[in-house]
Amino acid sequence: MTNQTATNKFDRIEKFELNKKCSLLELIKIFEEHCNHIIINIKHLQNNYQRKSIKRVQGFRDDNNNLTTPWLRTEYRDNVEYVGMGSFSLNRNTATINMLITRKVRLVKVEDKTPILEVAGLLVNDLTSFNNYTIVSDGKINIKSLQVKISSKKTFDLLKEKGVVVDQEFDFRREYTIRLDNLPLVPSDGHYSSIDGVFYQLAKIKVISSIISAYLKDKSDVFLSEQLDELKNYYFSKNIYINFPTTNEYSDIQEALANGTVEARVSYKINIGSQDILNLGKLHSANKFLNRMYQVYDKKTGEIIAKPKFEIAFHENIAFRHKQLSSRIKITPVDEFMKQIFDDFLGLDNNDIVVDTLTKVGADSLVQVLQEHRNGNTVSEEEMVTALFAANNKLKEFASEIYRDKVSPLVFYIGSTGNLPREMDAKAMTAQEIAAQYPHLQFSKDEQEGTFFVIGNSIISVYKQIEYYSKNVAVTMET
Repeated sequence: MTNQTATNKFDRIEKFELNKKCSLLELIKIFEEHCNHIIINIKHLQNNYQRKSIKRVQGFRDDNNNLTTPWLRTEYRDNVEYVGMGSFSLNRNTATINMLITRKVRLVKVEDKTPILEVAGLLVNDLTSFNNYTIVSDGKINIKSLQVKISSKKTFDLLKEKGVVVDQEFDFRREYTIRLDNLPLVPSDGHYSSIDGVFYQLAKIKVISSIISAYLKDKSDVFLSEQLDELKNYYFSKNIYINFPTTNEYSDIQEALANGTVEARVSYKINIGSQDILNLGKLHSANKFLNRMYQVYDKKTGEIIAKPKFEIAFHENIAFRHKQLSSRIKITPVDEFMKQIFDDFLGLDNNDIVVDTLTKVGADSLVQVLQEHRNGNTVSEEEMVTALFAANNKLKEFASEIYRDKVSPLVFYIGSTGNLPREMDAKAMTAQEIAAQYPHLQFSKDEQEGTFFVIGNSIISVYKQIEYYSKNVAVTMET
């Protein structure tokens, strides 16, 4: 990252010229809208794919780095050449696009391949696996082309009009090559939403969601604890997704770097923050902040509970109060921001932050339940858990919409072009310059070498991180 302040450009390995050709983002939108009429040659994709992360293997390592693998595994129910068009997602803080491919799988025992058909009273004979393929990695094309078949002439005509299919005739039997490496990544006439207020909107959602998730960690609104234990034993999450433990394939990254099986690359992180809090990563987890700022005690006995967790937050005998903080603890803007939300959620204050946020995302049932609890009325655990699960889903959906509409397209533009959008006029600043202007900001080691832009009341930060990926690792047909 350069330390210049006279330009909005930051140090990029490669620049992409904007032109009037169909951009990759526009093509992906077409893929999404016409996904039912396009199938992908999965074998071609796998044979030409370069993994952009460290390969992970199923299992876990003990203290001696010995690998223990699961007693179950998945197998594809098919061995097909073509799969349905996947769904696409833009990364939230890098210029990266992923394509998610789903496949039908069965769960079998490793020892004798006996299929598992029922777990915890549920049929598990129709499972789905999810595999991510990185289309663009940090502003650089990672998949040069896709081999596809097209079943709709309207879809074919649209792709032909956009210049990504060059053949003159439509033939549903034929395989077409759609090149991605000759397309501009972003449209030349793209417009990007204002980010005023976006950071604090996301920050409120993240803190409240963190509190709820901490409470719900070992709970379910559907299953009994005995069922959750059985699901866990068969590597299922409580949402009935296959969830094998995974670990880094390489026990020693430095050794893997030395022998060439792993390579390092520069990744550019782009974050949105405020003039007091640089990004969402500065926020504490719910249980960490609870221990940092609050004392939890038994209302009847007065006993102080050491290292409390949110899972006991709604027990009838549990109460909260502020800690008498040591003079060594420095209160930061992060603490001040999170304290308002925690005080409101825990009933120590009534500033309406939690109610306003929950109402905005449509989580009215939790608003009612929390009000009942605040008024001292008895609320059953089942009712509380149900309301919390529903609210957490609403919060995450609302946050995803903000990222999809306002944050991720902006991040992708900056990361792929090395510039701010034309409508955002700001001077590039170093960490030292931005810290002099906004002294409450806290910087990680990587962020200290970053570049920063003040946009209204927001700050966009761009900084490098070194990441590692497995070199020339083929993607197999095995899950």
